[in-house]
Amino acid sequence: MATPTKSQHRYELIVYWSEADASFVVEVPELAGCMADGASYAEAVAAAELVIDQWIATARELGRPIPEPKGRLVFA
Repeated sequence: MATPTKSQHRYELIVYWSEADASFVVEVPELAGCMADGASYAEAVAAAELVIDQWIATARELGRPIPEPKGRLVFA
């Protein structure tokens, strides 16, 4: 099975503006501790895609389980 590229990830992203950090913050709830930020919405999402790749690579190196994406977890 091929390693997912950024556009193939299906994890839910929660994006919000942080006044304290003066940046957009992205949380990936299915991947513990997986977060990113950026000056713009698009920059934050791009950073999150990179962090997801890194999170998965680290989990593989450590032999830890990688959760399957579940889709929408939070309802507004």
